[in-house]
Amino acid sequence: MSKPVCAIVGAGEGLGRALAQKFAGEGFDLALISRSRQGSAAAMEAAVANSATANFFSADATRPDTVEAALGQAADTMGAIDVLIYNARGAFTACAPLEMSYEALEDIYRIEVVGAFAAAKAVLPSMIERSCGSIFFSSATAAYRGSGKFPLYAIGKFGLRGLSQSLTKAYARDGVHIVHVRLDCDLDVPIMREAYGPDRGPDDLASPDAVAESYWLTHLQPRTAWSNEIEIRPYTETWTY
Repeated sequence: MSKPVCAIVGAGEGLGRALAQKFAGEGFDLALISRSRQGSAAAMEAAVANSATANFFSADATRPDTVEAALGQAADTMGAIDVLIYNARGAFTACAPLEMSYEALEDIYRIEVVGAFAAAKAVLPSMIERSCGSIFFSSATAAYRGSGKFPLYAIGKFGLRGLSQSLTKAYARDGVHIVHVRLDCDLDVPIMREAYGPDRGPDDLASPDAVAESYWLTHLQPRTAWSNEIEIRPYTETWTY
């Protein structure tokens, strides 16, 4: 009997790796999608270590046709996708709103919204036909408030939340569980530990493995009690919204 398939778009070494490890450990095979095979290396290793089949498919989130094509190839190769996790994100670039370039604004919109839509569009028809499936959009507190210092990131995440809610309202009744995941925290990954230095201990950063566990538990929710938006933060986090 074939295993269910989890596709992760943006399967990097932080949360992407943790998600691959968690779903592989729960009996899923993995379709790992990023621009380069090297970008998915940690997720690939974690999946294989948990006895999963893991295949890499190349796509660039700024080019929606490649995202849709990669997920189509994954389904053709591995079978229907049961869980889609869109984990790609734009750069966290500081600037004043009037300093935003048209190019940067278009890029963030393509990564956060158009790429996410392309991913959902690639898997939703099959999920609707089978009346099952979960779609997760990895997001942030920026989806709830604008920013005078990081307007590009906020604009992208606002759009992602709007997309997630719209898809939920349209297709939840068809049996597809669509979830906007707000990470109100910094992840405990090397780049963040280096940035904070000794100022923050392990309890001040969110463990990627613990965050992946929350994705999994949300996937398991019965359809009569779905969460379509969840927020995640460590117990030490100062709430920002």
